[in-house]
Amino acid sequence: MKVRKQKVWMSKAGIALPMMLVVMSSVFAFGMVFLQMSSHQIVQVRRKEDMAQALECAEAGVSASMASMAHEFKRSHRFDGLDTACLDADSESPRNLLAFGLPKLGRYEAAVVGYDVSADGYGRNITLRSTGWVDYDNDGHRDGDEPEKTVLYHVYFGLDRSKVFDYAYFVNNYGWMNGFNASTLIVNGDMRANGNFDFSGGTPTINGSVYASPNDKLIPAAPGLVNITPTQWTNAFYNSVASTRARQAYDPALHGARGSAQYEQWRELIYDKDGQNVNGRPAGAVIGDVNGTKSYGGTMLDPTPMEELPMPDLSDLNYYKDLSTNYVDGKQTFLDGTANSGYGQGAYVEVWDGTQYVRLSNNGVVNGSATLIGTSTKPIKIHGPVTVSEDCIIKGYVQGQGTIYTGRNVHIVGSVRYANPPDFKGSDPVAIDQANEKKSILALAARASIIMGNTKTFTNDYPLKYMTPPFTKARYDDDGNLIPAYNAKEKDQGNTMRYQSLLGDTYINSISESVSQIDAVLYTNFLGGGNIGTGGGGVEFNGSIISKDEAMVLFSTPFKMNYDNRIKERALNGQPLIDIQLPRTPNFRTLSWEEL
Repeated sequence: MKVRKQKVWMSKAGIALPMMLVVMSSVFAFGMVFLQMSSHQIVQVRRKEDMAQALECAEAGVSASMASMAHEFKRSHRFDGLDTACLDADSESPRNLLAFGLPKLGRYEAAVVGYDVSADGYGRNITLRSTGWVDYDNDGHRDGDEPEKTVLYHVYFGLDRSKVFDYAYFVNNYGWMNGFNASTLIVNGDMRANGNFDFSGGTPTINGSVYASPNDKLIPAAPGLVNITPTQWTNAFYNSVASTRARQAYDPALHGARGSAQYEQWRELIYDKDGQNVNGRPAGAVIGDVNGTKSYGGTMLDPTPMEELPMPDLSDLNYYKDLSTNYVDGKQTFLDGTANSGYGQGAYVEVWDGTQYVRLSNNGVVNGSATLIGTSTKPIKIHGPVTVSEDCIIKGYVQGQGTIYTGRNVHIVGSVRYANPPDFKGSDPVAIDQANEKKSILALAARASIIMGNTKTFTNDYPLKYMTPPFTKARYDDDGNLIPAYNAKEKDQGNTMRYQSLLGDTYINSISESVSQIDAVLYTNFLGGGNIGTGGGGVEFNGSIISKDEAMVLFSTPFKMNYDNRIKERALNGQPLIDIQLPRTPNFRTLSWEEL
């Protein structure tokens, strides 16, 4: 018998099921791994986001602390508040604690953990520590599982030499020159306004830069424009005709090739007709306003709009009394190595009474008003910063180096001249500095105003028209408070009009002469102006005038202004050639930032 073989069949479903199980197991396993990886990555991403959020909170703490301290410092121009809040702060005893919650972001705690007073007393090195964290449970406390970041911020607060003293003419409210042509007004120096700068009725000669800046604090707000480009001299012509009182014009043989180290040493102290970019920034005579900085020829050098420069505040007279009382001349030798005879001496002012010199100041302070009159043989003697609590009336020759601060007005009732003036001519800039460092220099800084001329002869047309609204301007301060426009005819607490002296018009009239020359740096919290050049022959101004409003009325031409660069900071050491304790303004500089 024969047996036939049978073919065995299996269904496809039977094969697919175990394969599917294998695949599903693999997919599940992969999915679990992916899920674990994704969850871990999500946690990492979330953690990074939370840490970034915590860092933002920490930085917000720094910003809030800085804003709080800077606002008070900028308002007061004093370290008193900072010292009270922060002195002796360290990491174990933080001061000036500031804590705050940021909606939907987190919280911060910021405090001062370092506070060092500079050797000269004009600076504070401050270390801020700020910790930010994501407050998951919103309990206001840092918990161990909550992401946090800590930063240290090192900043310098300084009462620095004010940049307004870099100019022959600086006006806060607006600059104006009316009725001058190229030969009747010649300014050898830079000019600036915290508002518009307007030239009208002619085109004067400005051998220097002219700046304007937008100012929305003025009423009406100023867009910040220089309306025309003035006339200027070539470097060669300038050097051939400028007086010994004018800064030098650029000469590559004396000041180095543009861009060289030698040039950088002198570039801010000289006149250069050709405005151009040198080493990445504008140099020479330029026009700067809201539209940027350009050369006199119109070439754009920097499109950045100009900004306001803050002016010093002289409202706290006690501060200047303390400055005068505590002053001791610390310069032992001059640049040429010779001894300074004033070393170790305090502040004083002396006048000749007919038989001898009389020291009017007691420890640098004069209580009440003072009349200072000097002659070529018996000049006024000034040393250091002197404070006069009321008015200072001055004319004649001055010898020495110093600043007179007044609690009210400075009245210039005749020409003021240096007994031994500087001379900026010569072929060796270093030798010129060494010689001029020893020459006379005077600053007059008025808490109220600087009034020039005989107040008894003032009329509504000249100059009172320019000392009252609407010519003078109202403005807002940094806190938004309205500061009314200066009005010379208003009476102060002593029932005296603001332009008049407490000693009376009759007395001022008895000693007044024509003002034909002013050798001084003038600074005023309010107005600088009056009648000058009334004796004919024009006026020569050697120094600077810095004021909120300017109202000088010139009765004869020409009017020549020469900037005295001995008060300007030098590139090599950051100090002026002569430090006469000029008013200072707040400054802030970031030193370093680090994340802990």
